[in-house]
Amino acid sequence: MKAQYVLDRVQDILQDTTGVRWPETELLRYLNDAQQEVVLQKPDASSENFSMQLRPGTRQVAPPNALRLLDVVRNMGLDGNTPGDAVTLIGRGVLDAQRRSWHSDPSTESVHHYIYDARDPKTFYVYPPVASPPHHLEVVVSTAPNTVMSADEDLSLDDIYINVLIDYVLYRSYSKDADFAANLERALTHYQAFAQSLGIKTKGDYTFTPRAARRDTRDTQHEAPQL
Repeated sequence: MKAQYVLDRVQDILQDTTGVRWPETELLRYLNDAQQEVVLQKPDASSENFSMQLRPGTRQVAPPNALRLLDVVRNMGLDGNTPGDAVTLIGRGVLDAQRRSWHSDPSTESVHHYIYDARDPKTFYVYPPVASPPHHLEVVVSTAPNTVMSADEDLSLDDIYINVLIDYVLYRSYSKDADFAANLERALTHYQAFAQSLGIKTKGDYTFTPRAARRDTRDTQHEAPQL
């Protein structure tokens, strides 16, 4: 979806198709803010699936462009292109309680489980520890949306988010003249529509946080893992 498509819709609603009151450069800033706000509220709105080379040991760090880990899918071998066994998510409390030495256990060439804590979104742990040279895992991460500098550039988000983006840009646009009661009301109306749309979609999707990470990370009531 081109940025121009969103800007055209916004300018029609603002009745400012020539960009006199709200120049295109200003609307582009609002549109970039809109993309960032959507991803902040719904991290899976901008995601990437790729083969990631691990570090030796248990502690792993998501790539610099990642905002948070969303999922770990499977082993991908030393070359990053060889599909292997699936990787399952477990709570850290399981390993801490049943195998306290798991961080220093013998390393292997295949990962069985990963451990994730939403309070540390760019870090995760794997078990058994990774051997050296390290192999790869297929992972899914949330990524920052690209900053559009001109109207003919593509947005990071899918077309389904167009109304959400429009409402946020209109909220920011009408906030420019919030001293006028009518514009303040319009700004609030569009922000409420923006928030409601994201809330409804989030409730309709599976949550973006790995399921075990939503529980107490010290919970030991999970099914025992394969150790």
